[in-house]
Amino acid sequence: MKRLLFLPGLVLLLVLAGCSRPEPRAELTFINRAEPESLDPAVITGQPELRIVSSLFEGLTSRNAAGEIVPGVAEKWEVSPDGRHYVFHLRKDARWSNGDPVTARDFSYSWKRVLEPGSTAEYVSQLFFLKNAEEYNQGKVKDFSQVGVKAPDDHTLTVELENSTPFFLDLCAFATLMPVHRATVEKHGDDWIKPGRIVSNGPYVLDQWRINDRIRLRANPLYWNRDTVKLRTVDALPIEKPNTSFNMFYSGAVDLVLDKGAIPPLLLGDIRQEKYFHSGPILATYFYRFNVTRKPLDNRLVRRALALAIDRSLIVTKITKSGEPVAFSMTPPGTARYTPPAGPGFDPVLARKLLAEAGYPEGRGFPPLTLLYNKTDLNEQIATEVQQMWKKELGIHIQLLKQEWKVYLNSLSQLDYDIGQSSWVGDYNDVHTFLSIFMGGDGNNRTGWKNAGFDSLVNAGQAEPDAAKREKTYQEAERLLITEEAVIAPLYHQVSIKLYDPEKIGGVVNNLVDENPLKGIYRKK
Repeated sequence: MKRLLFLPGLVLLLVLAGCSRPEPRAELTFINRAEPESLDPAVITGQPELRIVSSLFEGLTSRNAAGEIVPGVAEKWEVSPDGRHYVFHLRKDARWSNGDPVTARDFSYSWKRVLEPGSTAEYVSQLFFLKNAEEYNQGKVKDFSQVGVKAPDDHTLTVELENSTPFFLDLCAFATLMPVHRATVEKHGDDWIKPGRIVSNGPYVLDQWRINDRIRLRANPLYWNRDTVKLRTVDALPIEKPNTSFNMFYSGAVDLVLDKGAIPPLLLGDIRQEKYFHSGPILATYFYRFNVTRKPLDNRLVRRALALAIDRSLIVTKITKSGEPVAFSMTPPGTARYTPPAGPGFDPVLARKLLAEAGYPEGRGFPPLTLLYNKTDLNEQIATEVQQMWKKELGIHIQLLKQEWKVYLNSLSQLDYDIGQSSWVGDYNDVHTFLSIFMGGDGNNRTGWKNAGFDSLVNAGQAEPDAAKREKTYQEAERLLITEEAVIAPLYHQVSIKLYDPEKIGGVVNNLVDENPLKGIYRKK
């Protein structure tokens, strides 16, 4: 392992970093890979943001170290026999970090804020399970009192859903449904998330936010369950270069690495047997999405040809090297109550036939396209490999474009791309989280694709109480998305890889939803 110690320039990097940080080191320092786009629970979409926001805020429910749903601000709840009505009882010792009580009206206000017509919340559909919520967001219902959330008193929140939703308690732990402090938001506007202004209700408060340096979290002394929070201070570092991330971990400057993308792909084979290497399955898929609003990607024959010309087995054996299953579906294996249908595999003969039918025999006349990816070594290696596959099998050249995290997210959201690298970690263990994001009005769609038949199938699946019929309906929707329309090209189902010394760090538990709450992590010595 000595040969893995440092890459050139790292010692100088660490010395310089130390010079700029005179204060004591945090009790835990981890790599968070990217600079957060925002810390507003209503608008965030990426995992780097979710990790921080889930430490600053807490919803009606929460997740423990194993990723299981446990009581949060709500200490208990009742559910009606038909699964459509919930009564949440909020704990009376829940406080905002400024001392104000957390009330049911805070949740009603926060959910209304997400649902307001014109809201920038890309996850707004997470609240469409509430009665009349989608209609309110679309302006069809004007009176918010018609939406299925009520606060009859400070400590009671009642919820009425459109249909029985088996994962609703999971949603209640998700960032979009977390409460925000109304007075702070209304006083400071978009600047309310800055240090010194932000008021939160989770296990940690925002102590510092130094752009491109670190976020420091400090234990919230007013958190209702503060005695269980073992780490007083936590630093999250936005280090995007895998070589830097790994060397900082190996040198002891960092305690925890939570993402496979923060590890140099070339080292994976060498470190798999080390005691600090931890791996396991998660509900996540790495895929390419096509912008169907741009020619020739508006032609499903072209999209199908591109998907069929990708040799996924080569990617997982040559590049990822961590036992990832190749993906022929968007929904990963292990998803509760669902078996995904097999989509198209590697078939270059059929791919060439379809491309010729689309008017580009042997790639002749095919217009220039660009493959966009978030700037990491792994993404670049995969993009380069797929670029070569498309050249070899279809006779077309695709240019590569890498962007920083924030710019990349904006490009996807604005449909300012041709083909885009993406990954999706399930927000809860259900097929709905993997398929609903491609519905026409969903903020996470980011393909420009709208299909009424697909939307109808997903809605029908969500509303279907019979498990077998529900599964069959979702399978039909997934076949439409991937096989018939080829809106996306799944490449592989991801695995979780984390680096930490198990003799020093506890509370990091591999789980299918890849959630590792900071409140559950502790130092052993």
